[in-house]
Amino acid sequence: MAKIIFYEDKNFQGRHYECSVDCSEMHSHVSRCNSIKVEGGSWVAYEKSNYNGYQYQLNKGDYPDYQRWAGFNDCIRSCRMVPSYRGNFKIKVFERSDFMGQNMELGEDCPDLMERFHTRDIASLNVMEGYWMLHEHPNYRGRQYFLSPGEYRRFSEWGSFSPTFGSLRRFTEPI
Repeated sequence: MAKIIFYEDKNFQGRHYECSVDCSEMHSHVSRCNSIKVEGGSWVAYEKSNYNGYQYQLNKGDYPDYQRWAGFNDCIRSCRMVPSYRGNFKIKVFERSDFMGQNMELGEDCPDLMERFHTRDIASLNVMEGYWMLHEHPNYRGRQYFLSPGEYRRFSEWGSFSPTFGSLRRFTEPI
């Protein structure tokens, strides 16, 4: 069963909030978040309400402080459970908006988009199968952007302010 617990203080201390479904507004439950326990399922936590702001992939495990989930601060305001998925993965990325320009189809993780795609610009994309996480820098570092199946005509549709990215990986549950 999916379950995530948000704690106001480091090392699972202080006021906490347990969640087993998507939550678009958590501020009334906890004022800050300095540690997280994921007891089941995979999740995306968001810095702002309504699934906006910085995004963080969280799999089953303990995160005793926000640096452990690559957090930029102690602010988590919403979360979304990622449905379990065991099928194929396929994504097509485009250099320009509206599915224009150079493009590439991927079915595997890509730690360095510049090396593989010869550009870091991804302005639109189509997630055909599976869930993906787009990263700001190579080797899965920096800001993260969760992508569910569907078409994204411009980078702002997945929450980014820039079309420049460094890596892309499949959102898979640990085995």
